[in-house]
Amino acid sequence: MPRTDTAAAAATTAPARAAAPARPRARPRRTGAALRALPPVAALGLVFLYPLALVVWQSFTPEDGGHSAPYAEVLAEASFRTALANTVLIAVGATAGALLLGLALSLVIAFVPFPGGRALSRFIDLFLAFPSFLITLALLFLYGTVGMANGLWTDLTGAAHGPLDFLHTPWGVLLAEVTYFTPFVMRPLLAAFSQLETGQLEAAASLGARPWRIVRTVILPEALPSLAAGGALVLVLCLNEFGIVLFTGAKDVVTLPVLVYTKAMLDGDYTGACVVAVVNIVLSVALYALYRTVMSRTGGGAGPRPGGVPHRAGA
Repeated sequence: MPRTDTAAAAATTAPARAAAPARPRARPRRTGAALRALPPVAALGLVFLYPLALVVWQSFTPEDGGHSAPYAEVLAEASFRTALANTVLIAVGATAGALLLGLALSLVIAFVPFPGGRALSRFIDLFLAFPSFLITLALLFLYGTVGMANGLWTDLTGAAHGPLDFLHTPWGVLLAEVTYFTPFVMRPLLAAFSQLETGQLEAAASLGARPWRIVRTVILPEALPSLAAGGALVLVLCLNEFGIVLFTGAKDVVTLPVLVYTKAMLDGDYTGACVVAVVNIVLSVALYALYRTVMSRTGGGAGPRPGGVPHRAGA
């Protein structure tokens, strides 16, 4: 009988508990999180979004008050089309060169033992902090018209001028960008190589596979997402590079960032400069979206797998 009474009481109180309204506990937490996020969002809007909005607004408002569309005028200029072509060609060429050179150097550092390999891999991390104009100045000291290479040639041959005079051309800009951006490709590649399982390489070697076949069938498929991510990042950076083009002194090489500087500072055409800047921003955002898409597929957040290759990159 006592058990029956207890069951009846529980059955009576169960609907009452079910009918009682749930207490809203998540709303205060969400409100507090929104309030804490408000200051950084406001600071971001004031420092970054507001100036960007001014640039976009200025690109649609001609200073002379005319009714002609600024975009139609700028896009119809031959200088803009030339700058756009130079920007795309140099960015694609520098990205391709950085991918090839970065892949070759990463394979050597990761899988070929040699003295000083660990120091070289550490230097790559330091190289990423160098400003781009510093690399350009180093190339000017080496291969400029009055650089070391031409100076050595004139001393040996007695000629008035050296044979090297390419740094003021698109080839010089391309060499400088490949030199500077190659470590940006090597860093994710070395991290990917550190996660390769040693058993795969040993099994391929035991079956008689040559080194190039091991690279092609075992290493490259694992490193392809990281290679694509590094290439996308380099493409975005090359698209917006200004210092290398400026310090090489290549007057005939006009890219979109250089055209923005020319229109704003030399010609005083701020509306035209804003139009070019907006076009450059659109291209950069599109490439950055591609970069983020590639990075999301690389699994970069995962740590090294057990049995990974213990190379000297230390990634």
